[in-house]
Amino acid sequence: MAGPAGLRRSAFTQRLTRYMPLTPGERDAIERLERRERRVAAGTRVITEGAENNALYIVQHGWLHSATSLKSGSRQITGFHYAGDLVGISSIAWSIAAATLTTIEDCILFEIAKEELGRVFAAQPRLAGLLYAIAAAEGVAANDRLTSVGRMGADTRLATLLLDMLARLRASAGGVIDSFELPLTQTDIGDAAGLTKVHVNRTLRSMEERGWIERHGKRLRIKDERKLSGEVGFVDRYSEVATDWLPPPPNVPQGVLETA
Repeated sequence: MAGPAGLRRSAFTQRLTRYMPLTPGERDAIERLERRERRVAAGTRVITEGAENNALYIVQHGWLHSATSLKSGSRQITGFHYAGDLVGISSIAWSIAAATLTTIEDCILFEIAKEELGRVFAAQPRLAGLLYAIAAAEGVAANDRLTSVGRMGADTRLATLLLDMLARLRASAGGVIDSFELPLTQTDIGDAAGLTKVHVNRTLRSMEERGWIERHGKRLRIKDERKLSGEVGFVDRYSEVATDWLPPPPNVPQGVLETA
């Protein structure tokens, strides 16, 4: 979305200010991280599992997924990534990528060297703390999805996955209410939920018949989010992230702090 000066609004900044007002210095630091733009076509491998990697990416537009290869030759999709995400954190502790990152649709990314992020952490410790808190919340959400795959039936697995997508999209896209465009194949969904393509097809139809969802082309609507969340035990890990433990910004009057 364009701002008053005709510049594109940063999806990353928009997401972060949902949780904490940013100082001008923190916003400037994010702007410096977003200098190297890449436009990447759908189906492109951005990072390859097992290959040397020294980059992270901020997602400005589009969907991606992270996946790991299994010995059977199949894959397990471990996470989906959307506008406002910082992607590649799982590989930050090593020089070798822990997962393959692939674009699901045409994407706009900002490429960041790990060293650049390290400099931002040194100069903007509050920003570093916020990113740590968000990464922790995403880790808990990933554990929730893992539990659903390992211990729940197909309907509950897919419902948990779709509710997680809705909650995550809402965290950065304020216009998302109860529906969203789903640019995934049934194979993609199955690889994330631990189901075959045929089982995904059958389960989605079952969810429609039970009144959980409705579909119009690629658009999917969750009909009663509160009721469905209660039935499957879904907890929204993205709506709030605690930041009260962070120190106040030094020498910045409260009125100067900026929100989205």
